[in-house]
Amino acid sequence: MTLGNFTPRETVGELDRYIIGQQKAKRAVAIALRNRWRRQHVTNDLRDEIAPRNIIMIGPTGVGKTEIARRLAKLARAPFVKVEASKFTEVGYVGRDVESMIRDLVENAIQICEREALEGVQTRAQDNAEERLAKMVLMAQKPPVQSPQPEVQPQTHQFGPLSFQITPQQTTQQAQPFFSDSEINDVRQRIRNGELDDTEVELDVTDTNNPFMTIFGAQGTEEVNLQDMMSQMPGFKGRTKRRRLEVPEAIEVLKQEEAKKLIDHDAVQRDAVKRTEQAGIVFLDEIDKVSSDRRLGGPDVSREGVQRDLLPIVEGSTVSTKYGPVKTDHILFIAAGAFHVSKVADLIPELQGRFPIRVELDSLEKDDFVKILVEPRNALTKQYQALMATEGIELVFEPDAIEALAGYAAEANRRAENIGARRLYTIMEALLEELSYHASERAESKVVVDVDYVKSTLDRILADEDLAKYIL
Repeated sequence: MTLGNFTPRETVGELDRYIIGQQKAKRAVAIALRNRWRRQHVTNDLRDEIAPRNIIMIGPTGVGKTEIARRLAKLARAPFVKVEASKFTEVGYVGRDVESMIRDLVENAIQICEREALEGVQTRAQDNAEERLAKMVLMAQKPPVQSPQPEVQPQTHQFGPLSFQITPQQTTQQAQPFFSDSEINDVRQRIRNGELDDTEVELDVTDTNNPFMTIFGAQGTEEVNLQDMMSQMPGFKGRTKRRRLEVPEAIEVLKQEEAKKLIDHDAVQRDAVKRTEQAGIVFLDEIDKVSSDRRLGGPDVSREGVQRDLLPIVEGSTVSTKYGPVKTDHILFIAAGAFHVSKVADLIPELQGRFPIRVELDSLEKDDFVKILVEPRNALTKQYQALMATEGIELVFEPDAIEALAGYAAEANRRAENIGARRLYTIMEALLEELSYHASERAESKVVVDVDYVKSTLDRILADEDLAKYIL
């Protein structure tokens, strides 16, 4: 397994495409990512001794803390999970225990590794699915004669102290007709040409309902997938349901089934556990919410207790998961918090020492908002232009309108809570609400948003402080 081979400068350049400013934070995560690659090339006797340099980001909401970590994980193709530290409680109290974030991280790694494995067998899966579907179509044209079957009696199964009475699915013994290769190839060609798109076929698909149950235990609350549990019981494993689908939808269902048959699920799990241990990233948000002023004294189970439970995970321990034990020694932890009321020094000293890199993120001002509205690949103005284009409307933002929007966002943040770049969402929605409502009925194909349009729409909202408080 190799990590993305990006130099720190290349990593910062990629982050610049989506996030404006915050160069200190970008440099810190870029160096952390590169150090992982460097560690993979260190001799074996020293490799395990090199611990990740965990990072703590300090800054108000909406300045890009979460987005930096998420984009970094996507860039490195690394397992990533974002958790709020305030959701955890000390062991022995009702709430999620801290080990659950590592289990969530492994699940994310399983999805990544399975997706990569499936991409490698798509061609073979397509061929197998087409052959199966061709036989189904031919079978529908020449249905086999079914022989009568005796009545199926219910069977009693013992599962621990519980007993279940299950009626097995009745299977019909029928002579399978023989189809020549020429017949199958002829139908496959018709499927590819779209000649059978309106044809319906019946097929048995795996039941994908995943009911969950919350279990309260000594380690806190955990969600358990009932289907995983029930699949171990006799009569429940591999249950299917019959569906009637048109050929285009059926080919996709069959393709997914065939692809899953072709991959090695044990290898996927081994790779996922290894990738979690060597490349996993955990983003601990709202870390300031579990800090406490120790000078005040008194019990504080929801804060200092959580910090002490987090400590062994961050230091390095082994967490039991359904895919096997996972070591957290080399998982990168990125913590973040606003620290308006508390400060980093209020965390317990042991936890502070496990986050040696501290980065302060800057508050966003008008000039930053101007860049955010225009420069990123996923800029808000580009998103709204794409949305309006679906209605046949060309939406144009003039430069002076962008300047005015940035000014209104900065002013709204000063008047109310400073929510950073998230303020732009409320500003843009208030600006384009009328257009969005009537877009499908408008005759003109071009709408120009200039400074007069912005002022006429937003001035009346900002003039009324109570209205601005609830709308912006």
